[in-house]
Amino acid sequence: MAAESAAFTPLTLPVLPLDDEVVLPGMVVPLDLNDNDVRAAVEAAQAAARSEPGKPRVLLVPRIDGSYASTGVLGTVEQVGRLADGDPGALIRGRGRVRIGAGTTGPGAALWVEGTGIDESVPDPLPGHVTELVKEYKALATAWLRKRGAWQVVDRVQAIEDVSALADNSGYSPFLTTEQKVELLETADPVARLKAATRQLRDHLAEQDVAETIAKDVQEGVDKQQREFLLRRQLEAVRKELRELNGEQEGEESDDYRARVEAADLPEKVREAALKEVDKLERSSDQSPEGSWIRTWLDTVLELPWNERTDDVYDIRGAKAILDAEHAGLEDVKERITEYLAVRKRRSDRGLGVVGGRRGGAVLALVGPPGVGKTSLGESVAHAMGRKFVRVALGGVRDEAEIRGHRRTYVGALPGRIVRAIKEAGSMNPVVLLDEIDKVGSDFRGDPAAALLEVLDPAQNHTFRDHYLEVELDLSDVVFLATANVLEAIPEALLDRMELVRLDGYTEDEKVVIARDHLLPRQLERAGLAKAEVTLDESALRKLAGEYTREAGVRTLERSIARLLRKVAAQHELGERKLPFTVREEDLRALIGRPHHVPESAQDPAERRTAVPGVATGLAVTGAGGDVLFVEASLADPETGAAGLTLTGQLGDVMKESAQIALSFLRSHGAELELPVADLKDRGVHIHFPAGAVPKDGPSAGVTMTTALASLLSGRLVRTDVAMTGEVSLTGRVLPIGGVKQKLLAAHRAGVTTVVIPKRNEPDLDDVPAEVLDKLDVHAVTDVRQVLELALTPATNGAAPEVPVAA
Repeated sequence: MAAESAAFTPLTLPVLPLDDEVVLPGMVVPLDLNDNDVRAAVEAAQAAARSEPGKPRVLLVPRIDGSYASTGVLGTVEQVGRLADGDPGALIRGRGRVRIGAGTTGPGAALWVEGTGIDESVPDPLPGHVTELVKEYKALATAWLRKRGAWQVVDRVQAIEDVSALADNSGYSPFLTTEQKVELLETADPVARLKAATRQLRDHLAEQDVAETIAKDVQEGVDKQQREFLLRRQLEAVRKELRELNGEQEGEESDDYRARVEAADLPEKVREAALKEVDKLERSSDQSPEGSWIRTWLDTVLELPWNERTDDVYDIRGAKAILDAEHAGLEDVKERITEYLAVRKRRSDRGLGVVGGRRGGAVLALVGPPGVGKTSLGESVAHAMGRKFVRVALGGVRDEAEIRGHRRTYVGALPGRIVRAIKEAGSMNPVVLLDEIDKVGSDFRGDPAAALLEVLDPAQNHTFRDHYLEVELDLSDVVFLATANVLEAIPEALLDRMELVRLDGYTEDEKVVIARDHLLPRQLERAGLAKAEVTLDESALRKLAGEYTREAGVRTLERSIARLLRKVAAQHELGERKLPFTVREEDLRALIGRPHHVPESAQDPAERRTAVPGVATGLAVTGAGGDVLFVEASLADPETGAAGLTLTGQLGDVMKESAQIALSFLRSHGAELELPVADLKDRGVHIHFPAGAVPKDGPSAGVTMTTALASLLSGRLVRTDVAMTGEVSLTGRVLPIGGVKQKLLAAHRAGVTTVVIPKRNEPDLDDVPAEVLDKLDVHAVTDVRQVLELALTPATNGAAPEVPVAA
């Protein structure tokens, strides 16, 4: 090769500068002779060639930013003529590398320099690693050429065996930068040059693969968007045709959620969350299940009354009048609602509607026996305040998601009952009645009572988060009324968040008023009777309340009135009775049968339970309010019965302990009380509480058991008109108990006129209605000896004790 013959040979050549271009040995390039430097170099080479054999020779030197490279390429002018565009040009072939030396003189206007050829020989045979490098380069070059469709060049590259020529062949690569080509030109070692060419080709192929992958993904995305756009336009056209076919208007069913969200009056954070969901909806396809979830969520958010509030009625006297008209009694609740409205009015007048992000809501717990009007009271409170009313039934709820909602990932997910109540009310400040909160259970699905902790906490519920909504909901302006029958069934942490209001039941007078003003008109309407057709005398109502029913509430009383009116209506339709008709006390037995609850004082003296020694009347509190509780005591025959204490009536541990205390007190103080306590040593004592199917527990029957045992031992009867309650100690002290109001109401219903209570419970009498206290002779005692003096009839000398009849 010429490169080999020129190696180490001094050369004097005209310089042909190449601006920002590099020619490597083996390359054939056309050059434009219109360029002065190119024409001067070619003409100088032609002039020198006239005196020398061979083709004209030039030195191709890259000129980068006006600076010449230190290495050039010996080139021969193969042909001079016209280029494809008609301009004069020369075809020059690169022969070998030349290291440029000092400048010199020569013919023509070109720049002449001295140079030395560079040896580019490689060992023969090639080392193994060089052979592998050649194979790798040829494989990479073949892959690149095939991608470009240059199949005719593949065979030429495969045929090159010389390492130097193979490396210089990369000079044709269009992806190489000028700097990379200069690097190849200035690398004299063929193996090193082939390594650099291989690295450059490998990097380019990797970049090309990434670019192709990106371009493919982009194109697929564009194609998908174009297809989706086309299909959506077709779908819109189909829907339009269907609407026109069904006679519907264009905008009846709008799917433009973005416009709806922007037009809705939403809090800022809720708006941001809704717009994010709209973005997701616009990106999702119609067939995607996520689109359905997002639409349901957006519908729920848009239907909630985020900034809707009803104006409270600040007519305090008018609100109190509404409560009095719709409910008799229940003074504690009425006072609490009146106080709440008064405070709201003053806060509003002074611009304190919102303090610390919280509004002035309320959380009340209405606890009382069934039928006293807890649920209906919620509607009256809403009516008095001018607010919307929503009832949330919690009885039997065991799933926490019922309160907090389900996560949106679940199929059929819904918001919790609290959010649904707000949505149903249509305002952010309704009265929400949480009915039967003591009936909430818990199982593997969680504890709903724990979820209610945040709902009913005034310090937290202004940022309540439902699992379905996942945005903050302000519940601080809601009035929550929770109803319960049993206080002990409410978790302590939940009860601590509520203000407790007890509804202990109605007096007989209140029941008569409720029956006359509320129950009777409602049942007349249901029975299809006019108000003037059937009237109930007050004595009949009183007997219905006192002897036909015995309850804390009025549900059974209403059923009795309904049964009575149905009987009258049926008799009228059968022609047996003419209307109008006034029902009197004496007509009740013929219409609805005999009374079910005859007061003990109204029975024949011989038939009363306390007609024999050993029976005393106590007072207890049950889930249905207060009730009377009889205690019976007997002594076993010394010859047949075993000694000891027997207790029956399904008693709890505390009540059993009270019986032991009563027996121990009488044994230790029998002589002082003039009782034959010797009988207690050898004979078995049996204490029984009737109604054995009902569980009983508590310490308040202690004085009743002591009185029953003292009556049994002394033979003195317990007065029929006396009922008692109180815990007894071993020293005979009467200790305080709970439920005084319920017990006195039960005593009043049962016809008892004298009640014995512990001295320390005397302040509880303030809660008892005045009309009940007027009819009861209440004795507050500190010692069981006082109880015995009040309850036992005087001793007689051998004659049967006289049983006093209560007036």
